[in-house]
Amino acid sequence: MHTHTYTDMPTRTISITDEAYHRLALLKDDRDSFSDIILKMTGKVNLLDFAGVLTKGESSKLRDRIRESREASKTRLHAMRARLEK
Repeated sequence: MHTHTYTDMPTRTISITDEAYHRLALLKDDRDSFSDIILKMTGKVNLLDFAGVLTKGESSKLRDRIRESREASKTRLHAMRARLEK
């Protein structure tokens, strides 16, 4: 089955396995082209899309864990530097 879509943009022909084709086909609906699906899958993530995902308590806990992890990394780095300077 071949479908031709005419666009104002240049197009490329690519070869993919039947399995890859079927997986892509599962992700699209009648309004989407395969190009639309590929662009969605490989697009940049907008961090604002994640706004409000965490509660204030969860975000506070995450912030504390990140701070603790960074401090632990700094401590390990200082210890390694001290060993190398000996």
